[in-house]
Amino acid sequence: MKRTLTALLALALLLGLAACGADTAADETPAQEPAAEATAEPTAEPTAEPEPTAEPEPAAEPAVPTVMVLNGTTGFGMAKLMADAADGAAGQDYAFSVETDASAVSAALVNGTCDIAALPTNAAAAVYNKTQGGVQLLALNTRGVLYLVVNSQSGPAVESLADLEGLTVYAPAQNPTFIFQTICQAADVNVTVDDTYAQPADLRTALAAGEVDIAVLPEPMVTIALAANADLTVALDLTAEWDKVYPAGSLVQGCVVARTAFVQEHPEAVDTFLAEYADSVALLDEDPDAAAALIEQTGVFAQAAVARKAIPNCNVCFITGGEMKAAMSEYLSVLYDLAPESVGGALPGDDFYYGA
Repeated sequence: MKRTLTALLALALLLGLAACGADTAADETPAQEPAAEATAEPTAEPTAEPEPTAEPEPAAEPAVPTVMVLNGTTGFGMAKLMADAADGAAGQDYAFSVETDASAVSAALVNGTCDIAALPTNAAAAVYNKTQGGVQLLALNTRGVLYLVVNSQSGPAVESLADLEGLTVYAPAQNPTFIFQTICQAADVNVTVDDTYAQPADLRTALAAGEVDIAVLPEPMVTIALAANADLTVALDLTAEWDKVYPAGSLVQGCVVARTAFVQEHPEAVDTFLAEYADSVALLDEDPDAAAALIEQTGVFAQAAVARKAIPNCNVCFITGGEMKAAMSEYLSVLYDLAPESVGGALPGDDFYYGA
C-alpha cells in the first residue's frame, strides 16, 4: 500500500513537471512581430504650370472723325483744315464731305453716320431734341449773315423795316425765314414771308433773273446775285436790325456739333478737332486771299473770287464755352417764343453745351 502511494506521488510529480515544461516552452516562443505598416513614398508636389504670358493688347485704332460741312458760309472756316487733312498735315485723320442740304446732315447725325457737322443753329437744336440729347454744341461758327436785297428798278424803296409793311418778302426756308419773321414781329411790322424758294441758291437765281423783287439772302449768295444783276442793292443788314431789338451778338446762325456718343468715346479727337478748327477759322482774317483759294479748292464754294469778296460780310467766328452758351441760349429762346417747332419743340438742356 505504501509502495503504491509512493508510485502515485511520483507519477503526479512527473505529470506536473511535464505540464510546467510545456508552459515554459510556450512562453519562450517569440511573439510574432507585427507586420510593418507600409510606408507610402512621399507624393511629389505637382509641378506648377508656368503662367501664360499675356499678349499685349493691340493699341486702339485712332478715331477718324466723319465730318460733314455745308457748302457756303458755315463751311468757310473749315476749308484750311480740310486742305490740311487732304495733304496729311492735320493732327489726325478726318473723313470730310461737303453737303448742300442741311436736312441730309441732320439725318446723318441722327443715324450715326456722321460724327461732327456744321449746321444752322436751329437745326442743331432740333437734332438735339429728336435724339434726346444725342448731339452737343462744340462751337458757334457764323454770326448774322442775312441781308435784305431789293431790285431798285422794279421793287419798293426800302430804307427801314417799316417800309416793308404789308409786303411779301421771299426768304429761304427754315433759319432765314424764322429770323426774318422774328425781327419783323419785334419791330411790329406785318410782312408776309414766302419760302417757295426753299434753298438760298434757288432764291438767288430767281432774284437775279428778275422773278423776285425783294428777298432775304445769306452771303455769299448776296455777292453772287449783285454780280449777276446790276439793279440789285442791299437795303438792310438784318444783323443790325436784330441788334436793335435783342442783345447784340446773339444772332448766331451757324455752328458745329458732334454726336454725344462720339464726344464721350473720343474726347481727345474732339479736342484736337477744335484746336485745328480754331486755326482754320483764323485764316479768314489773317489771309482772306489764301482762305478764299482753299474754299474753292476744297469744294466748300465754287468760286474763290466770290468767296473772297463775301468773306468780310460773312461774320465767320469761332466761339466756345460760356460765351457760346450765352449767345446760343438767347438766340434759341427768341426763336422758341416765335415758333417752338423751329428748334425742335423745346429748348436744349445744359448738356447741349460742350465745355460750358
